[in-house]
Amino acid sequence: MEPITPLEQTLHAARALVLADLVAGRVAEADVVSLVEEAVTQRRWWVEQWPEGAPYVAGLVAQDVQDALLERYGRWPLCPVCGTGDPHALDVDPVLGADPHWVCGEAGVKVAAVGSLSEAIGGAASS
Repeated sequence: MEPITPLEQTLHAARALVLADLVAGRVAEADVVSLVEEAVTQRRWWVEQWPEGAPYVAGLVAQDVQDALLERYGRWPLCPVCGTGDPHALDVDPVLGADPHWVCGEAGVKVAAVGSLSEAIGGAASS
């Protein structure tokens, strides 16, 4: 058995983090998981072209999935912080950087690290 390359480790970690957030939000249906796989495939090419960007892959995959969900289903993940006003989605911050977090732009707070959304929503549905 061949060892897993750093590229594969990065991609597997990004996939796992985003899937954890989808599971936390109870939206990890088969078609949504397919969106994750599509995003990982696209980011594989991206990081092969720019290996120094590997620390950014998890945040980028999260944003890719968020964008794909918006086009097909609506906003995700919904903000668990703001109890009033119109429902709104969290954003990934930094847009291109390491250690990505879900943030509420309206309240100006970090909600959870990408992959740790369950801690912020307490297992409640966010879709």
